[in-house]
Formats: sequence, structure tokens, C-alpha cells
Amino acid sequence: MYFSFSSFRSRAMILMLCGSILISFTGLIIRNMDSAGALEINFLRGISLSITVFLILFLRYGRASASKVIAVGKPGLVAGTLLAIAGICLLQAMTNTTVAATLFICSSIPFVTACLAWFILKEKITSFTLSVMLCAALGVSLMFLNGSGSKSNYGLFMALLTAISFSVFAITVRKNRSIEMLPALAISGIIISLFCFTMIGKNFSFTWLDLFRCFLLGSFISLVPNMIFLYSSKHLLAAELTFFMLIEFALGPFWVWVFINEVPAFWTLIGGFIIMSSVMAFIWKEVKTQSLA
Repeated sequence: MYFSFSSFRSRAMILMLCGSILISFTGLIIRNMDSAGALEINFLRGISLSITVFLILFLRYGRASASKVIAVGKPGLVAGTLLAIAGICLLQAMTNTTVAATLFICSSIPFVTACLAWFILKEKITSFTLSVMLCAALGVSLMFLNGSGSKSNYGLFMALLTAISFSVFAITVRKNRSIEMLPALAISGIIISLFCFTMIGKNFSFTWLDLFRCFLLGSFISLVPNMIFLYSSKHLLAAELTFFMLIEFALGPFWVWVFINEVPAFWTLIGGFIIMSSVMAFIWKEVKTQSLA
């Protein structure tokens, strides 16, 4: 018995796993900011994301890069706007309710996406995929067992809107997978930056080290996983794509524990272990199937 990673689906899954692990460092980096607040972080992250995307497009297509941006059309504009709305609403949710409550609601994204994909794209997931998704949902529930209290209904609504917006974004990208959607990432960065700039006004507060961290977030830690997401959307179902997002919830507290020595709660560790086990079982099943094919 040997495992093959030659199929596009298997490679997409491994890439999604790597991308989800990378983006799970976001919380650790934000935790180490000197003075930058949520608005400053998202403003600088959005700018760096957009600049880097435009630079990649220029290096890849040269003078034709402008036509590539135009060619993204309405689907790309919609996708970029939805991704920006998800990011903005997530910011609002985390500042108006607990982080635990926000992430708990956001963990519904794979299930919301699965329902929308079934209705819009006629994509049906297998019973095994549904089983591992439910196991992961149990893990998420355990992680936030003692910390899901809420400060406001507004915060909960923003978290719900985050989940819906990202789910529709995943559906849009999956439906238009034949289109080069990279410019959509730049669009989202621009919208987020404009929104945050409007909210901040003249009250900017960040150090040079914060600036470096924010650009690292936008140009690498946010960009690479999103590019992987766009690539994988050509080979994975919409629900499968968003399923990998749960890894961020599982590993985020772990990195803070390792690098800052903030010990997570017992149930957080157990829940994270269940999530990671569910994702690895999902990948193992796919790779095994491809090996036997």
C-alpha cells in the first residue's frame, strides 16, 4: 500500500492544509502588536495585500496585467466585495462580542457553504465528509465550552454575517473557477483599507515593528492561503474548501501557548485535537482512494 499525491484533489487538500496552518499564525502575530489596534492592523494588512497582488499580476502578465484585472469582471468584483465584507464584519464581531462566540459562529461556515453549494451548484458531499465535518464541529464546541458568552446581539449578528459572506464568497469562487480570481483579493484589500481609513480618521497608532508585522500579514500570511484557496477551488467542492478553515481555530491557541506561554484550557486542547484528527482523516481517506484508483 502506498499513498499517491499525484491527483489534483490530493494536492489541493495538502495545499489547503498547509495554507490553513500558515494563516493560523495570524492570532499570534496580532497578539504581539505593540500599539496597533484592530482598525490599523486591517488598514495596513489590506494595503499590503493589494500591493502584493498587483505586483504578482505585473510579474506574471506584464503589460497585460491591467486586462487581467478587467477580465475578472462582475464575478471578481462580487467575490472581492464578499471577502471584504467578511473581513470587516469579523472585525466588528470581535470588538462587540467575545472572540470565543465569534469563532464559534464562524465555525458554521463549512455547513452553511455545504447547504448553499447543494442549492446553487448542485454539489453533494459524501456521508464520510459529512461525518468528519460533524466531528470537527464537536471539536469546535469543546474548544469554546467555557467561553462563548456574548456582550451584544450586534456582535453575534456580525459574526453570523461573516459566516454567510465567506460562504457566498466560496460559492462565487467555486462557480467561476475558470476565471483568474487573483484580482479579487486586491479588491477586497482595497475595500477593507478604505473602510478602516474612514473609521480611524487621523488617529493612527503603530510602531515600525507593527508596520512590518501588518505587511507580513497582508503580503504573506493572508495572501498565500487565499491564493491556495483560489487554486484549490478548481479541484475541491465548496464545502470541502471551507472545511479546512477549522484548522485555524485548532492551531491558533496552540501557537500562542508555544511562543507566548499562554496555556490554553484543557477542553481547548481536546477540541483542537479532534478538529485536527478530523481533517487528517479526511485527507487520508482521499489519498487512500487515489492510491487504489
